[in-house]
Amino acid sequence: MKHLIFRLARLVFGLFLYALGIVVTINANIGYSPWDVFHVGLANTVGISLGLASIVSGVVFVIAGFFLGEKLGLGTLLNMVLIGIFIDFLMRLKLIPFARNFIIGIPAMLAGLCIISLASFFYIGSGFGAGPRDSLMVALKRKTGLPVGLCRGAIELLAVLVGWRLGGMLGVGTIIAALGIGLCVQLTFKLLKFDPTAVRHETLGATLRNLRSKSGSHPDAGKSTGEPKT
Repeated sequence: MKHLIFRLARLVFGLFLYALGIVVTINANIGYSPWDVFHVGLANTVGISLGLASIVSGVVFVIAGFFLGEKLGLGTLLNMVLIGIFIDFLMRLKLIPFARNFIIGIPAMLAGLCIISLASFFYIGSGFGAGPRDSLMVALKRKTGLPVGLCRGAIELLAVLVGWRLGGMLGVGTIIAALGIGLCVQLTFKLLKFDPTAVRHETLGATLRNLRSKSGSHPDAGKSTGEPKT
């Protein structure tokens, strides 16, 4: 049970970090990152909050990842919901200051990308299922055999194009984020010696069964499927 609680804490912490990274890139004030171009464009088009736009797009990418063979897990569902909630919460608190000039904005954007990359390590490694966007990233890596950074970068560039068509704001920060996120993710995973495709994720059903077995002192209560494959 302690291990399960640790994994859940790792998952939620990773999702909070992800939302924090998004807010940092927005407040870098040199142009939205690719997903935020898309989310802001969607939010303005439909008339909803940025966080809710993130949730709506997450649903779409969960469906896409599912059809590419990725499993639906507790982490996938919480990613859809919690990141959007955390984004709106952090933006209402206004604790992250806006960069007042370009010189400050560039390192702020890079810092946000690093936070997002570290967040991916935490919540993917929890073994509860990758988030909507990372499910698609991992699925593309499995299907194509291309580096994870290239897969992530391709998805980000597509998000920019769609977001721009929806009226999302482009800027120098958009280019930095689109080209840099894949590299940041790849370097972060390499430094931490983490292979996202080696994580055996629990399906939602398996997680529920695991919780029931632990609460009922089932003979298999000590087992977990959220560990890397050996």
